[in-house]
Amino acid sequence: MSTAKLVPVKKPSKQPVNPDGIVIVVHGGASRRGQMMVSPTQLSVLRMIPLARRLARAGKGRLAVYRLLNSYRGWDTHHTPVHDIEWAISRVAELHGVDVPVALVGHSLGGRAAILAARLPAVRSVVALAAFVYPADADGLGLRDRWILFVHGVRDRIAPVQRAEALAQRLARTNEVGFLAIRRGKHAMLAEHGTFERAASDFVTSTLLGTSPGTRSGSLVARILGGESYVRT
Repeated sequence: MSTAKLVPVKKPSKQPVNPDGIVIVVHGGASRRGQMMVSPTQLSVLRMIPLARRLARAGKGRLAVYRLLNSYRGWDTHHTPVHDIEWAISRVAELHGVDVPVALVGHSLGGRAAILAARLPAVRSVVALAAFVYPADADGLGLRDRWILFVHGVRDRIAPVQRAEALAQRLARTNEVGFLAIRRGKHAMLAEHGTFERAASDFVTSTLLGTSPGTRSGSLVARILGGESYVRT
């Protein structure tokens, strides 16, 4: 049983009842001894709030955006964040209907969980931000026909960019995968935070709503959707 929580970015009265798409934002955070509960004030949770708000603004009333607070910190072997995402998707289906497509946006271990949970039928796209992953995560996943964007800082010393690149290459065999390498980016996404957030927003609105990020200066996602599988800032 999940003890996770879904937090709507907008007040329930302002959240679209019949959205065209649903976004679930998943935080990261290192493991702690035992099954330590997630605090809504921990840094890994707080850093996702501006991103979630940006996604809601970009949706212009067409997206229902939620932040997921996982049951436990880190990656508990008995109950991983993947289980919490599964619960969250069943919950948003109750709220908005089973046919509404879902995008998962996760940071660090949340990015890993988002990729592993992308096998669920409701998921159309995934944004993995500084994802703490392993190339072997693709083994047995059977993931097909998903839109996946990796956004990773080249200077990330916690989640090596090489592991994310290797996983992206494997997933690209059966999915539409793009990789955005941020030259000055680090794991916390403080440096170049605007690039991380803009990429996630552009990719989600494009894959869920069919809107185009356009060709304005800095629209890196437009290049990826235009056919470039690997873009480096």
